[in-house]
Amino acid sequence: MLHFLLHNDNSFFNPYPISLKHMSQPYHIIDRQTHDSLVSAAYKFRGYTDEEAQYGAKFAALAATHGIRTHNALKALHLDHLVGSVTGGCVPGVEIEKKAVRFKGSETWNAHKKLGQAVAYKAMDTCMQLAEEYGIGQVAVDNTFHYLWGGGYALYAAQKGYIAYTNCTATLAEVVPFGGKTPTLGTNPHTWAFPTSSAIGFDILVDWATSVVAMGRVQQFAREGNPLPPNAAVDADGNPTTNASMAKALMPFGAHKGYGLGLINELVGAFIGGSLPTLRGRHMDDDEKQTTCFYFQVIHPDALSCGDFAQNRDQVANIKSVIADILAPGNESCLLPGQMEAEFALRTKSAGGLLFTAKEVDAFNEIADECGQPQWNSSTFPMESS
Repeated sequence: MLHFLLHNDNSFFNPYPISLKHMSQPYHIIDRQTHDSLVSAAYKFRGYTDEEAQYGAKFAALAATHGIRTHNALKALHLDHLVGSVTGGCVPGVEIEKKAVRFKGSETWNAHKKLGQAVAYKAMDTCMQLAEEYGIGQVAVDNTFHYLWGGGYALYAAQKGYIAYTNCTATLAEVVPFGGKTPTLGTNPHTWAFPTSSAIGFDILVDWATSVVAMGRVQQFAREGNPLPPNAAVDADGNPTTNASMAKALMPFGAHKGYGLGLINELVGAFIGGSLPTLRGRHMDDDEKQTTCFYFQVIHPDALSCGDFAQNRDQVANIKSVIADILAPGNESCLLPGQMEAEFALRTKSAGGLLFTAKEVDAFNEIADECGQPQWNSSTFPMESS
């Protein structure tokens, strides 16, 4: 159970434990070694190095642990097949080139189309090292391949005690601008993570694509035969549709607000050196780029502290009090960002393995066939107990 509200004695309780079980299908429990072995083998079959394959499997397990089914190994390998190693959009085995920069707290890299998960982990590690020395660190990366779930990398830093932010330009232009019908923007996610576990029991994670839903969610809904929410997608003619199988492009969340946030990623990418959004992920014969950009920033909490907290509170106690004030009477049932992911991680831990539906197990078996690995026999894996 997660804890996020204050008793009068400043201890925490959660009067609204959020149960995800009633919202989900039955899950098979797949042990981490079995999962990582297949995912690593799939990456190596496509030419990736052992290190890259390990990063790919590590990240896929992190996403699955937190219930991020739209960006697990199935999405990662599908994206790689669609616009990655199969088509030249991602190049296995290349080295990151670190560019000269005159700012001590900053680094700029040319990833040369290296696997996004490997680049992102390395970039976040570098940001944390810079933040430890300078209070804040940032890494800008050009010529990348999509890193999938930005929340994973931000949580990685938050769990080590840092405030972290990341955004990227998405691999494909799948979002229509506000008022438009033609997709010219990526889903362009933003992610913030805060090291709040000492204060509330888990790290706050603000993570979203700037579309109503991610394309991975559309693919998931299409597989499962579920309808999309209204005003989330358009069909081939640019008309709104709730039929996931008919969806050809996405709509920005919050109308002009989501459009503006998605535009931020494109502008940051433009400053870095990024491609035209409608060319990303597409093969072109001219001199234009087709690659994505990443931006990472890490802040040491001490670099923000003025040290002048009311009632002799320290930083952790002040965070705890601020959140308790926000979740005042009348707001007790409100979720905090990252709470559902944190609870799913506890659910994963309790199950003793990663949780996948029967359809997802079938999809993993297609990957096993591709790379010559043994199929997963679903009857040998336990089901999550109700």
